[in-house]
Amino acid sequence: MRKKTLAAAALLAAAAFTLSACGSGDGGDKPIAVVSAESGSDKAATVLDQPFEKPDLVLTDTHGKKYDLRAQTKGRPTLIYFGYTHCPDVCPLTMNNLAVAKKQVEQDKQLTPAQKESLRIVFVTTDPDRDTPSALGAWLKGIDPDVVGLTGDFATVQAGARTVGISIEPPKKEKDGKIVSFHGTQVIAFSPKTDAGYVVYGEDATVDDYTKDLPKIIKGENP
Repeated sequence: MRKKTLAAAALLAAAAFTLSACGSGDGGDKPIAVVSAESGSDKAATVLDQPFEKPDLVLTDTHGKKYDLRAQTKGRPTLIYFGYTHCPDVCPLTMNNLAVAKKQVEQDKQLTPAQKESLRIVFVTTDPDRDTPSALGAWLKGIDPDVVGLTGDFATVQAGARTVGISIEPPKKEKDGKIVSFHGTQVIAFSPKTDAGYVVYGEDATVDDYTKDLPKIIKGENP
């Protein structure tokens, strides 16, 4: 289940970027990001005109330990995704795509071992009441145990996501009894050179897209 929300008009003559979210309902029309893309471009990556600061988040990892996102990913190429383990569709697909791409890049002889090891993929839950450290760890173990899973106070997560243009709503129970978390489905890539979030991937990004772009992301280059 997904909903659509619209981004702000892009700077100058650049095209507007559309944000989407897992769940159903009206996303409203508030601008939440300013980005650019070449007109007619079929690239999965969208390079931001105004890069985001890395969220100032101190949460709890899957081992129950405090994790300071800025401090512990400083100077590292970092991909951040906000989602939840009970998501029926886009969350597991996105994380599996990233995991497969990462494995393929690890076999890339063009990158040094240090460059490959430097990559951090971070999954921040939007449903912290159910996604406890242990539950989050068990879910990520089946995808990629190296992924950093973070949970914590919902208001803190929501505020941090907003700083990178990701809209999150509190989980709510639907008429059928299912609990649904509404959240933006973008992956934000942060440069190891500046620690700024400079590239956005939508939910349609494929394994091939990430595999092609990750070597450049790891080096802090534009994909």
